[in-house]
Amino acid sequence: MTNAFPKKPGGGKKVFNRGRFDRGPRRNERIKVPEVRVIGPDGEQMGIMATRDALASAKSFGLDLIEVSANSAPPVCRILDYGKYKYDEDKKSKGQQKSNASKFKEVKFRPSVDVGDYNTKVRHSKDFLSQGFKLKLTLMFRGREMAHQELGFQVVQRAIVDLDDFGSVDSPPKLAGRTINAMLSPRAGKGKKKHGGSADGLAGDDPADERPFRDVEEKISIP
Repeated sequence: MTNAFPKKPGGGKKVFNRGRFDRGPRRNERIKVPEVRVIGPDGEQMGIMATRDALASAKSFGLDLIEVSANSAPPVCRILDYGKYKYDEDKKSKGQQKSNASKFKEVKFRPSVDVGDYNTKVRHSKDFLSQGFKLKLTLMFRGREMAHQELGFQVVQRAIVDLDDFGSVDSPPKLAGRTINAMLSPRAGKGKKKHGGSADGLAGDDPADERPFRDVEEKISIP
């Protein structure tokens, strides 16, 4: 049976041009514009130069000519060690990604939260603050729960009190639509001392501590 699809030259194997996948800035001979503004190895301004002269200057230092601002007129280039430049840029990028990913943690409550669930959420909150995360406390009302907003505020305020040794209030509890939000920042040097400890001092140690939760359950009947 004849193959209707002719083979590609080279036995059908794909040939990859590694240079196409280098996503770094243009440098050295890859800079094709006729002239560039040059910043020297020590950060000094060397002015506008013909690209070939700028490249010759970079080579005289044993360094690379790296385009750092392609949209300028003319483009701005720096004379640097490309390996060190790329390492610093990668390190900066990873640090930024880590920072963005760990800005804060969120713990969600309900007005009718029971004592056991509340204690668990408080312990998790202490863990987050101990690890240096900012903490967002969120409580959402549903249906007729909105008629008892004061009980939702009691739950959030109680959590803030129980977390006082671990976090300070950046933004006090505020109602936005059907949600109460509060933001806490970790206390320097205090949270880790109690990290992983018992739940002493949490709601549930004293029967009176359960009263806010009992009130919610008695006053709000959710179908």
